[in-house]
Order: sequence, then structure tokens, then C-alpha cells
Amino acid sequence: MKNTWHIVLKIVGVSLALAGLICLVVGYWDKLAAGAAELKKAVAGKCQCRCSEFDDYDDDLLYE
Repeated sequence: MKNTWHIVLKIVGVSLALAGLICLVVGYWDKLAAGAAELKKAVAGKCQCRCSEFDDYDDDLLYE
């Protein structure tokens, strides 16, 4: 019986921890979304040339 209570309390504890984590994510969703948008802009800004990755190949050699 003692082991059963330990297992039940562990399950309840994990469930409460997960619920707390979900509440934190929901509470800070606007800040997380803004941070993700800034990160996306920073990553997209690294390639300013907007060129294809295949522009550096000599296509004439492929069609000979």
C-alpha cells in the first residue's frame, strides 16, 4: 500500500509540474513569440544577397 501512495504522489507531482510549465508558456507567449520573430529576422538577415546556392557552379560544364 505504501508503494501505491508513492507512485500516486509522483504522478500528481509530475502532473502539477507539467501544468505549471504550461501556465508559464501561456503566460509569456507574447514575449516568446516576439523573441522568435526577432530570431527569425536575425537569421534571415545573414544572407543579404538573396542568391541561390547553385550560382557558384559552372552550368556550361554540366551540359557538354
